[in-house]
Amino acid sequence: MTPPAPRPLSVVLAGGGTGGHIEPMLALADALRRRSDDGEPVRITCLGTARGMETRLVPARGYDLRLIPPVPLPRKPTLDLLRVPGRVRRAVSETRALLEELQADVVVGFGGYVALPAYLAARRGGSGRTAIPIVVHEQNALPGLANRVGARLAARVAVTVPGTPLHRGEHVGMPLRTAISTLDRAARRAEARAEFGLDADRPTLLVFGGSQGAASLNRALVGAADALTAAGIQVLHARGPKNTDVTVPPRPPGSAPYVIVDYLERMDLAYAAADLALCRSGAVTVAELSAVGLPAVFVPLPIGNGEQRRNALPVVEAGGGLLVEDAALTPAWIESSVVPLLTDPAALAGYARHAAAAGVPDADERLADIVVAVAR
Repeated sequence: MTPPAPRPLSVVLAGGGTGGHIEPMLALADALRRRSDDGEPVRITCLGTARGMETRLVPARGYDLRLIPPVPLPRKPTLDLLRVPGRVRRAVSETRALLEELQADVVVGFGGYVALPAYLAARRGGSGRTAIPIVVHEQNALPGLANRVGARLAARVAVTVPGTPLHRGEHVGMPLRTAISTLDRAARRAEARAEFGLDADRPTLLVFGGSQGAASLNRALVGAADALTAAGIQVLHARGPKNTDVTVPPRPPGSAPYVIVDYLERMDLAYAAADLALCRSGAVTVAELSAVGLPAVFVPLPIGNGEQRRNALPVVEAGGGLLVEDAALTPAWIESSVVPLLTDPAALAGYARHAAAAGVPDADERLADIVVAVAR
């Protein structure tokens, strides 16, 4: 009589809300699915809320999404803070019932509204009251409240940025899509530049400010367009889909192209086309650039708790990029600092080597190793 097949490991991933939580969650899911395809059966379920980007992104990648109530935490003391305990109790109760239904072997949280109830529900366990082990992954150099709580309850705590102040954090890196983590920029350069209508052999600057663009980056680059063109530098500039007023006059015939797009669907090709990026320093952006060895000028978002600056510092301190404050990013600064770098192939190559040395392209597999070990 043939023995029954072993029950697949049931892995529950909690990382809804923003792309910064969802993308590493899906990269881990992909790594776990590859193991399942190789004969190590894993059942993957993602938790999210009805208000987050996960309602679109998770099903599009082929994963089961189950919705739980969100638990937003007010940033300042307000009357809304009084409603938080009731919201937490409801979310934890519903999440606990869901974990029991799924027979969860491990809960992996990435922070945000979804993670906190998942951590607390896993701690309480199922009907047998046995706690479900937790793995925490923190993307940013400054952890949020949910992951600070989760780290105290977790079996393992993984961080993206070395030195992240999180209880028992171990440096693993940022899980990335394989289209990025396995990118050979040199091998794809000709294809990538042709895709965007760029010349094959000019120094190339990639500019982007996140999915919606960044007004200060747009202003500075448009103001520096003539200086860049005069130096023979071509530009691929993602202005953001709402910023249709951001334009550059046509370049003179035979001069370096300045290509403006609303949004970059193929970031892998954009990275392959470029010699240098100028961008914000969100956690995923910093991790992707270092993983592919593309040096960058990081312009941290000038609001919040300073986490974008901290995200970029390890790469900058390793010699893989520059950092300029938002208020200091002017056309004159670009002309005096970016143009000389882009026209110095030896300096660019040095920055690229240091950027690659700071990257962790196999973070998805490292985190998958941790998750499977904890689940077992």
